[in-house]
Amino acid sequence: MDLILWRHAEAEDGLEDDKRKLTAKGRKQAVRMSEWLAARLPKHFHVVVSPALRTRETAAALTDKAAVHDDIGLSASPDSILRAAGWPRATQPVVVVGHQPTLGMTAARLLAGADAQWSVRKGAIIWIVRKGSENTLRAALAPDLI
Repeated sequence: MDLILWRHAEAEDGLEDDKRKLTAKGRKQAVRMSEWLAARLPKHFHVVVSPALRTRETAAALTDKAAVHDDIGLSASPDSILRAAGWPRATQPVVVVGHQPTLGMTAARLLAGADAQWSVRKGAIIWIVRKGSENTLRAALAPDLI
C-alpha cells in the first residue's frame, strides 16, 4: 500500500479554525505539490481529506473527488488517520490531506515505530510504502523544494 500524508498548504489566520482559507502562497504550494504527485501517482488513487476548508482547498488542486472524513479533522489521532486511509490493506494509493501534529505523529509511528511528534511543513508530503510487513519512506518533500 502507498500512503501519502499531505499537510494542508499555508492558510490565512483566523478565529474559526475550520474555515481558514489558503493564502495566495498556499494555493501555489498546493498546485506545485499536486503537479508533482500527479506525475508519480498511478491513474487510480483515493484522496481523503479533513473537513477543514484549507485541507479541502489543498486537495482540490489534485482532484475534485476527495472524500471528506471527520476522522481526520482537527482532533484526529494517528489511529483515526490510518483507519480512514484503510491502512495497510487499501488496494490503491491513498492521499490523506490533514493537519499537524497528527500527520507527523502518524509518520513517526509508521517509519520509526515510535510515538513521536515529527514536523511536517505546510504543503509538504510524506510518502510511505508498505510491502509485506515493512514500511519504507518513498519521499518526503516540501513544495518549495520542487
